[in-house]
Amino acid sequence: MKRPFSVLLLLLLAANAASAQAPPLRLTLDEAVARGIEASHRLEELTARQDAAQAIEDQRAAAERPQLAALAGYTRINHVEEFGVPSAGGGFRLIYPDLPNRTQSRIDLQWPIYTGGRLNALTRAAGAEVDAAGQDRDAARADLKLEITRSFLAVLTARAAADVVGQALERTSAHLTDVRNQLSVGLVPPSDVLTIEAQQAHQRMLSIEAETISETTMAEFKRLVGLDQEVTLELIPTGGIGGTVTQPAPAATPAPTKAVMDEARANRPERKSLLFRINAAEERVTAASAGSLPVLTAIGGYDVSRPNLKIFPIQDKWTPSWDIGVNVRWSFLDGGRVRAETAEAAANRRAVDARLRDFDASVEVEVRQRMAELTSATAAIEAAGVGVRSAAEARRVIAERFSAGVATNMDVLDAQTALLQAELDLTRARASAELARARLQRALGR
Repeated sequence: MKRPFSVLLLLLLAANAASAQAPPLRLTLDEAVARGIEASHRLEELTARQDAAQAIEDQRAAAERPQLAALAGYTRINHVEEFGVPSAGGGFRLIYPDLPNRTQSRIDLQWPIYTGGRLNALTRAAGAEVDAAGQDRDAARADLKLEITRSFLAVLTARAAADVVGQALERTSAHLTDVRNQLSVGLVPPSDVLTIEAQQAHQRMLSIEAETISETTMAEFKRLVGLDQEVTLELIPTGGIGGTVTQPAPAATPAPTKAVMDEARANRPERKSLLFRINAAEERVTAASAGSLPVLTAIGGYDVSRPNLKIFPIQDKWTPSWDIGVNVRWSFLDGGRVRAETAEAAANRRAVDARLRDFDASVEVEVRQRMAELTSATAAIEAAGVGVRSAAEARRVIAERFSAGVATNMDVLDAQTALLQAELDLTRARASAELARARLQRALGR
């Protein structure tokens, strides 16, 4: 019994070792967006809704074509008194026999020849809804891309902040070692050691918080891109997040112009969706108003019945017959139904048109806000970079003065705290600039 258990234990250990040695999955932002779009349940739902809208358009188009159906039935009726007349040869000719069993079959044709444009308008309205559903899916895809970008940057920012706090903790620990050495020879009082230990404890707490934020943002990112939470993931930095402080800042964004606003209105899928729905609403107005026009329908059929009541005299045998004709239906009095349907369709059209005007007004504000955010974030990167360089140089000078005995321990702690804050500010500024750029691209419909 021990030998199989030992073999199983070795296999489990080998599997764990193999999984531990598996290389992490490396993703760029573009690869993350592609994975997220492929795995999105929301996009899958909108694709299904677009397919449903396409099926409705096919139904509307099919209503304009000839409809051919096969009918069959059996009827049992009561007995009747037979009727006949004497024949010239002295016999009796049966005219109306007693046939309680009746079986009929028919090939039936229905073809709407003229409907006042109602069916054509409904088909065009359904086609516009298909296009609108496609634009809704594009808008959801753009929103998902922005959300994945935001989550990607949040993970990078959290990791960069954790690295910054870790480096500050290392500097504080090294300084604590120096101060303890000075305490051992009587150069500093014990209170200096306690002060640095307190600073070290605070930075250790910041490190724990940064690691927690990194884990939570990574979990959200994995959900967005459709990855298992157990997958080891490595994100390839973008936009200088986590990079060196000497990296140049992005170029400033020009002020919004009329051409930029026109581009935003033309490219945004939400606006295209509204335009398609306005067309659909107009077509429904046309379809509703066509209810007051006559409807012309071609009908026809081929019957094989036993007995066939269209054949005289009636006989107890299978007999074929056919018919073809045209029906005209013109409703002169409908209690106001057509007028009410037309008013409803016109009101819906005005509602969508109002939504379009509201979108045009808001998109200009959105573009201006996103451009202002990007300009501000770009300037913040440059300012934060200067702050990091200044804080690093100040810390170096203070450290040298402390070693020479002309600076206090508090001076060193203040310099390290200023450097830590400056590095965190630079990390956040870089992330804010990349997110502002992504939001501007979304606002412009690119």
